[in-house]
Amino acid sequence: MKYVDEYRDRTLARTVAAAIRREARPDRTYHIMEFCGGHTHAIFRYGVKDLMPDNVRFVHGPGCPVCVLPVRRLDDAVEIAERHNVILCTYGDMMRVPGTKQRSLIRAKADGADIKMVYSTLDALKIARDNPDREVVFFAIGFETTTPPTAAAIKQAEREGLSNFSVFCNHVLTPSAIGHILESPEVRDLGTVKIDGFLGPSHVSSVIGSEPYEFFAEEFGKPVVIAGFEPLDVMQSTLMLIRQINEGRHEVENEYTRVVTREGNLKAQNLVSDVFELRQNFEWRGLGTVPYSALKIRDAFADFDAEKRFDISPKNSREVKSCECPAILRGVKKPTDCKLFGTVCTPDTPRGSCMVSSEGACAAYWTYGRYREAGSRVPREAAE
Repeated sequence: MKYVDEYRDRTLARTVAAAIRREARPDRTYHIMEFCGGHTHAIFRYGVKDLMPDNVRFVHGPGCPVCVLPVRRLDDAVEIAERHNVILCTYGDMMRVPGTKQRSLIRAKADGADIKMVYSTLDALKIARDNPDREVVFFAIGFETTTPPTAAAIKQAEREGLSNFSVFCNHVLTPSAIGHILESPEVRDLGTVKIDGFLGPSHVSSVIGSEPYEFFAEEFGKPVVIAGFEPLDVMQSTLMLIRQINEGRHEVENEYTRVVTREGNLKAQNLVSDVFELRQNFEWRGLGTVPYSALKIRDAFADFDAEKRFDISPKNSREVKSCECPAILRGVKKPTDCKLFGTVCTPDTPRGSCMVSSEGACAAYWTYGRYREAGSRVPREAAE
């Protein structure tokens, strides 16, 4: 398959791996953060980590939209579904994420709330058309990749006069999160999280382009390489970062040229700008409150804003006790550092969002056997 098979070629992978081993200087360690959870899974699924020399280390970032949604916003969605007799539409990964007291959307559904899993905003619009006597709320999450479809759905609902359709908006912005990480004490002052360069996200960059990362490269002296999701994409991007680090450069380079341009998708950007504006503050799981890091619906489309349509009560939301998802999302800890991992927390009984999401680091460690790393605790059920 074009643009897939050639990026999984074993011979080429060995050639790139040899170049990485040759160019990675033995007197230093390279800490590379893959921001996107899709890269984390690619690294483990294809054994990329095993092809790296010991001094090239991947740091897992917060690039999983399901994982970074704070518990309070999930609790709000559960409340909307339970208290206001709506049909709540959501993507599948959100169904099993535990909120306060392990209350998830799937548990609320089991208790009678009308919650439906959808594959796209088009599904949510169809449900609104088919149920004109019911309020239908789309639980919108995600980075810049999934924001244009939400904007398009709001505009379509306005054109059709779907007065029973609204959106609970939780779209967040990648550049703000990267900036927050680089400015955090753990990176800048304490050095507990070492980052020498970034693998820039793929799908996000197809929308926003590579230009927004140029500020971070210049301001913080950290190289960024936009990387595709195939194993050879990740490996070639890693080699490009190593070369930049060795040469003392900090630039934005684009390995994913078959999809990403410097300016990005201007049509999608304009669509998003028409419907959304910046929130002054938004809470991220693991990162805390990050200024100007999320979007809200503009007043011109207020009729489709679920936060304005429904009364949502203040909450004393809290994370699952002992769950290390917040620290894992900051790169401070690995999944195997969490005492819940592989014991009470598994894909069948998740205690944190990082184990639920298909892009979560804990799910990647479990699915591809990374609990077998040297020094890691092997879960009992995995050993049997």
